[in-house]
Amino acid sequence: MKTLTINRPDDCHLHVRNGEILKTVLPHTARQFARAIIMPNLKPPVTTLAQALTYREEILQAVPGDMDFTPLMTLYLTSATTVDEIKTAAASNIIQAFKLYPAGATTNSDSGVADIKAIYPLLAALEHHDLPLLVHGEVADEACDIFDREKMFIDTYLADMVVNFPSLRIVVEHVTTTEAVQFVQNAGATIAATITPQHLLFNRNALLAGGIKPHYYCLPIIKRESHRLSLVAAATSGNPKFFLGTDSAPHQTSLKENACGCAGCYSAHAALELYAEAFDQAEALDKLEGFASFYGADFYRLPRNSGTVTLEKNAWTVPSIYGEADLSITPLKANDTLFWKLV
Repeated sequence: MKTLTINRPDDCHLHVRNGEILKTVLPHTARQFARAIIMPNLKPPVTTLAQALTYREEILQAVPGDMDFTPLMTLYLTSATTVDEIKTAAASNIIQAFKLYPAGATTNSDSGVADIKAIYPLLAALEHHDLPLLVHGEVADEACDIFDREKMFIDTYLADMVVNFPSLRIVVEHVTTTEAVQFVQNAGATIAATITPQHLLFNRNALLAGGIKPHYYCLPIIKRESHRLSLVAAATSGNPKFFLGTDSAPHQTSLKENACGCAGCYSAHAALELYAEAFDQAEALDKLEGFASFYGADFYRLPRNSGTVTLEKNAWTVPSIYGEADLSITPLKANDTLFWKLV
């Protein structure tokens, strides 16, 4: 297959930051995706409808005039969130979901939830108002091995949440393990998951072998090969519980290549090309359209997009950076070859 045309897709998990970084990265997403679920972990976090409306307007102002793109907003769930705020968000038709970050689990999660069972009344309100809960599924326990944090979150918290709130739609974001795939497969229709391009394409050797490569460092961290194969099997299975969510997370190169080594892979520059490569390697290009364009929209109860995008098999070299000077961002697979290109 030399070309592939699919219905215009959605990115169901995206970070675009704000300010000048937003202006740099948003056109990369808008040229490929009709819509994206926007993550709320800014500084300060987006916790109210008013903040979300302001952020939405900033995003819309950054969309190039010749592109059609709709940001789908979320709110950051905290222990200070109220039932009334959830009711207001549900009535607004602006907020698509609430995002749960365990405190300390990932970038800008210091405002996250420390005691998940303490927010069960908020989960009940989300269930009542039929607003999805998006979960960063890792514990932040320093005693837990970083490669086991997703499994421990499922065993300690998620399984109980699913039992207690059987009608609550939950997206287990950026799943990375065989155990997470199996949990989602075995759960009811209210449970789904997003899968990133980096977790489909790479195992932990890409991060650690031959020297630490900070631009492959993300949370949840890339796992061993057996887990990658489980993710590929899930993504290419045609199971509508699994859909596209890049978790593209831009950081300035200077913040990735230092002692901090911020977590996050920037993939928006070539998101569809990266997914196409993964599906092509699995000989499952015919499954990409459902994964990218249909299943996420269906889960969020959104109309499927009109229009199409076309990819062609045409090798090209990923630039070393995007942006300029102190705001430069090193993309995933910088200076490397990709074999599919968006026409």
